[in-house]
Amino acid sequence: MSRFNVRQVAVLGAGVMGAQIAAHLVNVQVPVILFDLPAKEGPKSAIAQKAIDNLKKLKPAPLGVGDDAARIRAANYEEHLDLLKDCDLVIEAIAERMDWKHDLYAKIAPFIAPHAILASNTSGLSITTLSDGLPDALKPRFCGIHFFNPPRYMYLVELIATPTTEARYLDQLETFVTSTVGKGVVRAKDTPNFIANRVGIAGMLATIHEAQQFGLSVDLVDDLTGKKFGRASSGTFRTADVVGLDTMAHVIRTLQDNLGPDKANDPFFPSYATPPVLSALIAKGALGQKVGAGFYKKVGRDILRLDAAKGEYVPSGGKADPIIDRILKKPAAERLKLLRESSNPQAQFLWAILRDSFHYVAVHLATIADSAREVDFAMRWGFGAKQGPFELWQEAGWQQVAKWVQEDIDAGKALCNAPLPAWVFDGRTGVHTPEGSWSAAAGAYVPRSALPVYQRQHFPESLVGGGAIDPLKSGTEVFRNEEVRVWTLDGEVLIASITAKLHLISPTVTEGLLKAVELAEAGYQGLVIWSPDDVFSAGANLESLMPVFMKLGAKGIAPEEKKLQDMMLRVRYASVPVVAAVRGMALGGGCELAVHCAQRVAAMESYVGLVEVGVGLIPGGGGLAYVARRAAERAATVPGSDLLAFLKDGFQAAAMATVGTSALESRKLGYLLDSDIVVPNKDELLHVALSQAKALANAGYRAPVKAMFPVAGRSAIATIKASLVGMRDGGFISQHDFHIASLIADVVCGGEVDAGTLVTEEYLMALERKHFCALLEHPKSQERIMGMLQTGKPVRN
Repeated sequence: MSRFNVRQVAVLGAGVMGAQIAAHLVNVQVPVILFDLPAKEGPKSAIAQKAIDNLKKLKPAPLGVGDDAARIRAANYEEHLDLLKDCDLVIEAIAERMDWKHDLYAKIAPFIAPHAILASNTSGLSITTLSDGLPDALKPRFCGIHFFNPPRYMYLVELIATPTTEARYLDQLETFVTSTVGKGVVRAKDTPNFIANRVGIAGMLATIHEAQQFGLSVDLVDDLTGKKFGRASSGTFRTADVVGLDTMAHVIRTLQDNLGPDKANDPFFPSYATPPVLSALIAKGALGQKVGAGFYKKVGRDILRLDAAKGEYVPSGGKADPIIDRILKKPAAERLKLLRESSNPQAQFLWAILRDSFHYVAVHLATIADSAREVDFAMRWGFGAKQGPFELWQEAGWQQVAKWVQEDIDAGKALCNAPLPAWVFDGRTGVHTPEGSWSAAAGAYVPRSALPVYQRQHFPESLVGGGAIDPLKSGTEVFRNEEVRVWTLDGEVLIASITAKLHLISPTVTEGLLKAVELAEAGYQGLVIWSPDDVFSAGANLESLMPVFMKLGAKGIAPEEKKLQDMMLRVRYASVPVVAAVRGMALGGGCELAVHCAQRVAAMESYVGLVEVGVGLIPGGGGLAYVARRAAERAATVPGSDLLAFLKDGFQAAAMATVGTSALESRKLGYLLDSDIVVPNKDELLHVALSQAKALANAGYRAPVKAMFPVAGRSAIATIKASLVGMRDGGFISQHDFHIASLIADVVCGGEVDAGTLVTEEYLMALERKHFCALLEHPKSQERIMGMLQTGKPVRN
């Protein structure tokens, strides 16, 4: 794969989006310069610097590690334009004003390198009109790039070409954004608000309209249109509050200004009118979450919702009728039929917004997107939908749903009277096929992109009807039990996939992983532990051990615990490299499994930590032995150092159940090493893990040699316990927290031995096992365990 070598990026505009785009570039190790206007007083780059400093305060955190804000360089347009010459990509992200953007382009154009790409991060302005302000030499290297807020977490990036954009530059940018920045790229046509905001905001307006028609409150609408409906959990009105009501109004205005009868003559144009309730809130300055009030308002601990009729905030908590909850759990075809035929106003409302969505995307497909695939991915990745509108329509039965929608159009129930396009009724069963997705503009099915970067994605996200292979049914299966599948894609490296719920580690999983190591050693270059979803492993399966515990008590658990520890050591000392491909949660036993592998390859959004304290236990699968060993290894690199100084952070992370909120922070906590690889794009994780396993094998991998190492001993235990006493007596931790933390200290310090005593991993694991089993018998720990099993929430006692 040829690379677009991006050595440095400039981001122009230190507003909300510009600063957060810069932050995410730092997350993926891309050097970045953040520009803004020169300050009138003090240092000239103070405006950009203030935005950089503010990144550490934002929630959700735009930076993987807050301290990395210091790696963003602040600059201004008066002193630093020369710095643009050393940038390979320039992203303009200033305010959405065409005239301001043109003025800026005139200023920066002479300083942009002859090979560099200039891209405008606009949410809806015409990219072609923006390009009119550029010299001819720069136009082939100019395009639109639309990140979604917040840029670190939202997977979608839309790329928009102009008639003068050269294809090779767009290909280079797509490759960089996909693999290095870690995003899902959708190419959009240069139409108002592109794809996601065009469809998404039109859908929100339709939802507001239909909610008024059916007399539904904002909190009820959000419950109806949230997770249970297959959309973002924030629903409709809360999403508007998060986005910002002024931002939403701006996007609506783009539709109003560009799609009227005198321009595009969009048949849905009347539905783009700004809802009076939205105008009223904006007039009052109630712009949503950023000012504390919008459709919702937080008062103390209470969340109030707007009552539009009264013009005041009232208690929230509206919930869907039980019959709606039952309907929404049905298969797609039955679900839509029941919603359409029900007399329940909530069901009629949901059918109405689905009908409006299907109607809208069918009418506009030819003008806004190359194919239905771009529309569905844009809505998934940009608006948090479980399915895009076309794939839901296809799954529910294309022709039947089309007939229902057209009947509603003919009956005057739809948002406009534009008929569904003729292609909808040509006998098709949908718009997605294994050969490609339907392009209304081309009148043909268009295959997925053939850019080489996508060869790095063994199992890219798929669409209903696309013919994608289930990862857990692909390749050549070598072994399987009830909770582990061992298979290979290439006959060279084995893959072990935990198939249990949340990939919890039970005795069955332990047996499966041991078999995977045995098979890998017998005939493969290595083993990768990977699963195709957002959980590596959420920890040990306590529930699976309950029958043993009820019958034999803690003494019955001890042998099972030892089997788990032995499996961890078997993984660590395997004669072939075992690589953990970590994505999402790696908690408790999942963290312990990862740290015992030869290497970890982690997706950026990986959340790693030892969390057993939350259920009243200590890590019992070798996690504390790992903390002690790593402290000894690090101390050995600094002759004469105090071992306790290297142990404190690991002890505190385990005792406080601290979880890294990114792969970068997990590395800072010590659960990933500097030599481990962070992969920006989740869909490239398996490719990189397999490559690393082969690279280690080809480099002559040898398992680490078993060796004894020093522990901090009883004196360090006393020091740690002294600090814990202060926390307990100050009311910061409970007596049971104190007890658990003292046991953790006992293990990581090696028990009642002298400082510097040499021990083995097995010795520390025996201490782990002893304290783990003792806690199982403790009433307070049992309260925590049962509370977690029954409610899924930790009990503090």
